[in-house]
Amino acid sequence: MATAPEIRLDLRTMTADDLPAAQALSKGERWPHRVEDWQMMLSVGEGVVAEIDGAIVGTIMWFPTGNDTATIGMVIVSPDHRGKGLGRMLMDHAIDAADCSRLLLNGTAVAVPLYRTMGFEEVGRITQHQGTSFQIPLAAPEPGERLRPIGESDYVRIQAMVGDGTGLPRKATMTAVLDAAQVVVLDRDGDLVGVACFRRFGRGYAIGPVIAPSIREAKLLISHWLGSRAGDFTRIDVLADSGLSPWLDELGLLQVDGVVTMRRGDPLPAPVGVARPFAILSQALG
Repeated sequence: MATAPEIRLDLRTMTADDLPAAQALSKGERWPHRVEDWQMMLSVGEGVVAEIDGAIVGTIMWFPTGNDTATIGMVIVSPDHRGKGLGRMLMDHAIDAADCSRLLLNGTAVAVPLYRTMGFEEVGRITQHQGTSFQIPLAAPEPGERLRPIGESDYVRIQAMVGDGTGLPRKATMTAVLDAAQVVVLDRDGDLVGVACFRRFGRGYAIGPVIAPSIREAKLLISHWLGSRAGDFTRIDVLADSGLSPWLDELGLLQVDGVVTMRRGDPLPAPVGVARPFAILSQALG
């Protein structure tokens, strides 16, 4: 009686040479990531690939953020190999490798049940908006305010604002983003009070993170990019409780999807100051 051939499964460190195959997996999920987007994530994080007989069939990445915290993302298992425990195996590996007391992730609806069994609990939701805007109502800064490009002296202040507003310093990630993205800041009487980044991503561009004191300033920052890049396909992932979704729908950036933000471990430190996040950097990076 013939026996089934033995299947060899290996988990190994993700390298730059793996990114074309990883991108093919994400494309199969209808995720928009380019190889360049994978390269950016690998530059600020770590990952592993699952191989069966030399073919990459799964991926996972994790990104240290400071405060003994890491985010987990890019959890993909090839459709042909689902239902065999590979997703749990990848998660177990990332949890051990990250070695943090607090882990965060944004989970799709289909993956949330698995994450719950691994000790993650829902702490929020993210709403994905995307589309092309052509006519953006002009939003004028208030007296004493001005929108301006980022300056070299702003790097430290922006990183502090992101850390204070989110509870996560993210120094390495924000340095990479600020170097690669176009950045506008909101200056109020010489004090930096808000920031919004605009960068290449997927089939077009992405806005995020957006940090601001209130929804008025957040709309002002977002309107700057939508107005100056009218006609460009743009994506923005906003906190579901930000109040921005109806406004974005009206502008033509329609809600197309959403994910559940989950945490394993202690709550995040309370925000410091008045600025808070309205849009995240990405679903993988948080």
